[in-house]
Amino acid sequence: MARLEEIFKSAAGTRPRLACEIRAEGVTAGRASMEKRGAETVLAFAPLAVGALTPGLKVPNFGDRAAVAAALESALSATNARDRAVTLVIPDAAARVLLLDFETLPTRRQEILPVIRFRLRKMVPFEVENAAVSYQIMAQKPGHVSLLVTVMPGDVLEEYEAVVREAGYEPGSVLPSTLATAAGLDAVGAALMVNYTHASVTTAVTNGNEMLLHRTMDLPAEEKAHEEEMAQAVITALAWYEDTLKATPEKLHYAGPGGAQSVHPSGWLRFVDPAPPVEDLAPPSGASMMTNVPVGTTAGVTGALTLA
Repeated sequence: MARLEEIFKSAAGTRPRLACEIRAEGVTAGRASMEKRGAETVLAFAPLAVGALTPGLKVPNFGDRAAVAAALESALSATNARDRAVTLVIPDAAARVLLLDFETLPTRRQEILPVIRFRLRKMVPFEVENAAVSYQIMAQKPGHVSLLVTVMPGDVLEEYEAVVREAGYEPGSVLPSTLATAAGLDAVGAALMVNYTHASVTTAVTNGNEMLLHRTMDLPAEEKAHEEEMAQAVITALAWYEDTLKATPEKLHYAGPGGAQSVHPSGWLRFVDPAPPVEDLAPPSGASMMTNVPVGTTAGVTGALTLA
């Protein structure tokens, strides 16, 4: 079984010690300590105006490319990083993450990718031949192989990588937000996650080091309509969790603007009955968070740095 922290590692085998996440709300950057692994993570944030980023599967994602590049440069520079290589955490809405089952697969990677691309042709709403595709074996036994696959339109990936370069940095590993967030979870036991942005909501279920469920739903532009959409996504994930794992989650791990403290019973949570306690996907102990970093926006970066 693969470790979630090992999903989509860079060719060098480890991720850079510098990471940033681009969200509709802004750019969060983080730098892992060089002196003692895991001892400290320095975090910084630069906001984005409404409309600067509208993530999706078609270009352009950036309504104000210069503003995004400036926010990247500002947040990354504030971490005082010496390195220029960066792990880039992208919005879930800009890629697709799927769990695919096969009876068997070739043993060589160069033969596996064409098989995956063939399966993806009827599963994603874009051309896959030039798309960026990565995969990780989640579980394997005779007659069954389970893969976690991420696929991103090539031109959308190029757009994100180019804006990082325009900010003066070099993109290394690229991770969708919820996969990066999952890497920071305690691997013991099952977990239910909700990752909310103003553009989408992703629900995911992990069990130990295995990703069992990953669903992303785009949200309407009108935020007043988000509550019922989010509640339905969470209710569906809760039902899946209970049916599959024959248990009720002890808590709901949450990432999003405002953090868990923003999730009030008067909001979308009122539709979920019974609702588990909501807990932040918080930065690791020892993190040094600069005063302007909004609560609830750090989980993707701190997760991406778990193998730094």
